[in-house]
Formats: sequence, C-alpha cells, structure tokens
Amino acid sequence: MDERPQDELPENRQKSPDETGFFHRLSVGVARLGVGETALRFGTNFLSFLLIVGVLWLMQFLYARGVETDETSQAAGGGELPASQASLLPVAVSASLEGISRQAILNTIIPTRPRIDVITYTVEVGDTIFAIAEKYNLKPTTILFANQATLADNPNLIAAGQELNILPVDGTYHQWLGGSAETLTGIAKYFGVEPEVIIEFPGNHLDPDMIGDYENPNIADGTWLIIPGGTRAFTSWTAPAQLVRDNPSVRVWGQGVCSGISYVQVGYGTFVYPTPAQWLSGTDYRPDVNHLGVDFAGSMGSGIFAVDAGTVVYSGWNDWGYGYVVVIDHGNGWQTLYAHLSSINVGCGQAVFQGGTIAGMGCTGNCSGPHVHFEMMSDAYGKVNPVNFLP
Repeated sequence: MDERPQDELPENRQKSPDETGFFHRLSVGVARLGVGETALRFGTNFLSFLLIVGVLWLMQFLYARGVETDETSQAAGGGELPASQASLLPVAVSASLEGISRQAILNTIIPTRPRIDVITYTVEVGDTIFAIAEKYNLKPTTILFANQATLADNPNLIAAGQELNILPVDGTYHQWLGGSAETLTGIAKYFGVEPEVIIEFPGNHLDPDMIGDYENPNIADGTWLIIPGGTRAFTSWTAPAQLVRDNPSVRVWGQGVCSGISYVQVGYGTFVYPTPAQWLSGTDYRPDVNHLGVDFAGSMGSGIFAVDAGTVVYSGWNDWGYGYVVVIDHGNGWQTLYAHLSSINVGCGQAVFQGGTIAGMGCTGNCSGPHVHFEMMSDAYGKVNPVNFLP
C-alpha cells in the first residue's frame, strides 16, 4: 500500500496549466460561464450542417463522374455505365442515362403521295360540281374542263350516275387528235401554258427525248393530255346575249326560239322579283363556272312573274339542261330568262306586263329541286348578276 500523502498520489495530484488540454480548458471555461448547454446544441447543429454539405458534394462529384463515363463509353461504342457507378446515381439521373424505351406502334401513317393519273367518279344524288371539286381539292372549273363532253361547260347538267373525269391537278383535259391541224405549240398556246408543261407532266407519260418537233410531235392520235394550269373560254350553252327576233334560222338554243317578231313592247327599265319567295338556293351567280344566273327557291307550281314588261321571244323546251324556258325581250336592251319551269303560260310574240304570271315553278331539265334559274342580259353589260339589279 502506498503510504504517500493523498495529495501526492498520481491520480489526486493537481495538474499544472500546461498539462491541461485546450478543449478541456475551453469546456471548463464555458461551464463556469453557464452557457454549456447552449454551446453543446450549437456544436451539434454545426456538425450536422457540415455532414449535409459533405453528402451533397459527394453526390455531385459522383454524378459528374457518371456523365463523363457515359459519354466516354458511348463514344467508344458502348452505351451503359458500370453497375457500381449507376447504382450510386439518383433514380431520375439513372433513368435519363438509360434512355427512354421505344414502344411498339402498330398503326403507321403513310404520307400522302401526289396523284398523277386521271381517275373517274360516279355522280351521286345531291352531288354538285362544287362539292366534287372540294372533295378532290380542285377548282370547280377543272371539273367542267375535264368533262366538256358530259357537262358541256354547264354545271346544271350534272346528274346522278354520270362518270366524271377527275384530274390530279387543276387545269384542262385535251384529247390529241393529231393531223396537220393540231400542233403541240398551238395546243399549249390555246390553253395558256408552255409546251414543256404538257410534256414534262408525269401523268401524260411522254418521253421528252422522243417528242421530236413540236409542230409534228410523236404523240399517238387519241391520247388524252392533262394540261396543268391550263384554262380556256367556256362554250356558251346558255342563252345568247340577244336572241335574233326576225331570223327564222336561229335554232341553236332549242325549238322554243321565236321567229318573225318585228315589234317588242318596251319595259320600264326597273325590275321586280320573279318569284313570291325572294331567297336564293343552289348555285349563286358564278361566271367562273359558267353559271350566269341565280336560283330562286320556291314550291312546285308556284307562280313565276315577268320582272318587267316586254315580249316573249322564247317559249319552250331547252336542249341543254334548262328544261322548259321562257325568255322575255324588254325592248330597251334587256332580256330576262326563266328556266326549269313546270308549265308555261305565254307563247311566242306575246306581250307581257310587269309582275304578270308567265309560268309555274318546277324542276324540268337538270335540277335537284323546285326552283327557277333566272338570268338577266343587257346590250351594254352582257350577262349580269341579277341580284345587283333587283330591288
């Protein structure tokens, strides 16, 4: 047993200031000041902050390393990260590196290819050249130009069951007749295009190297040619601007033409509506499709009135789609036409007064319902839009 005094024992000996550590002295000083608990909390929070900063730095470092590795592996022909690195990345980052998987799509949309050949369309009940043109993204004039033999440039001649040519582009359609009277230069000029437009259009199936002389080209007789962008004047199958009153040889419009009329009653020069109902139906005034009048709607058999006083110069059937027709000459440069009539109440040479009943409304000829096709013609203006001259 150690008999040295207690204060001399090693464990009881008071250490000198030099033998006491810095942190020990700091903790003793803080305790004496009475702020030990506050200092402990501050220290704990500070250490937590350092730990969070360290974790964030480590994640950023690993992410940067992962991207660099991915780019390097892709440049070398690979596309995946080592499993040890990929597992360290955040889920969203890992997914972006792996890429988006392609899903199987069963339905594939094939782009629409331009059509180059002529097709045919069978007219259905209720069809118009305007609806057919819209269906095929063409101008109405193109429908008329491609079907002159069927429609005779008259939109009113369309009828269910007809087979119409539908061009692949806007333009005209011409059958090459050959012979000395027809040249490629002349045909192109007539339709307002260059010869190369016809030759180079793929739907015509012409070999530019085999055409030869444009004045006598190597095109088989009877070949139908598409004329892209081509246009021409309409063939006038509607009423002539003025019917010849005293020429008995005039029969171009049908057997209803009156002859031998030497005197015409003069009208007032102002006009009233030809029907009780003053609203339009069907095709409007459209010179671009050779529809040079307007269609007034009404019921079958309702009265048709003379819009001004005058003399009947046509009364009877029309050969080109208008059915029963009456034309009145008003003696002052104006004529008016009334078509698709169900009945006619006046005859050739008969004088009529303004507002008098001349016929009954109908649907004769080519039509889709009861109405009257009404035209106005003037020596000064030619054919005009009647709406601009009616009250």
